[in-house]
Amino acid sequence: MRYAPPRVTRQVNPILTLLDAKLHIAGSEILWREVIGNGFGLASAIGGMRRRVWAWPVGIAGNALLFTVFVGGVFHTPQQLNMAGQAGRQLMFVAVSVYGWWSWHRHSARETGLEHRGVDPRWAGPRERVVLVVAMLAGTAVFAQLFAWLGSYGPWAEAWIFTGSVLATYGMARGLAEFWLIWIAVDLVGIPLLVRAGYYPSAALYLVYAGFVAWGFLVWTRSMRPEAGIPRPLEPAAAE
Repeated sequence: MRYAPPRVTRQVNPILTLLDAKLHIAGSEILWREVIGNGFGLASAIGGMRRRVWAWPVGIAGNALLFTVFVGGVFHTPQQLNMAGQAGRQLMFVAVSVYGWWSWHRHSARETGLEHRGVDPRWAGPRERVVLVVAMLAGTAVFAQLFAWLGSYGPWAEAWIFTGSVLATYGMARGLAEFWLIWIAVDLVGIPLLVRAGYYPSAALYLVYAGFVAWGFLVWTRSMRPEAGIPRPLEPAAAE
């Protein structure tokens, strides 16, 4: 009688299953985590337009997924490309989003109305605008050298996208309406870069973002108009 070794049942790891899941369209492989991560990003943008605090943790979840997408040489994506700028951008989003989450939560906790908005939009001052422009140009030049040294795909484009993303996310956390315009500048460079690299879901979402960002900019600027010409009511302590 021959001995038959016991059959080993392989445990299914849901995390690895998510990382490896692919969508096949027209002969091309697209990672589900790229689609889902960008979906979280779009939901976060909608929450940001409405100034909801939940926009920040939802965005962080999407950033975590997209980080694994853009380090393709490590996580074996169909593109097999390491895009240092795009991957580093996701880590930056997490760091700045923690600050934005904390800042908006504090503001909403002080709100007395039913809306509990996370921030009151405002225009950047002249000095803030100069700082934003200088930071955009200087940051692009510096990060382009770093990304080129890391062997990134499209270092100058990635540097522009990375720097703009830092400034736009910080501007959103501070309630600066100009952050929407920075996102438009990011999208104009990001769409052709991602198409060329083969990250089609991300490129498609960038295209959606471009229209959505213009809408968000109008929503924020309109929310500031009633406050411009109407005097604010007196605080209870001052009215006595």
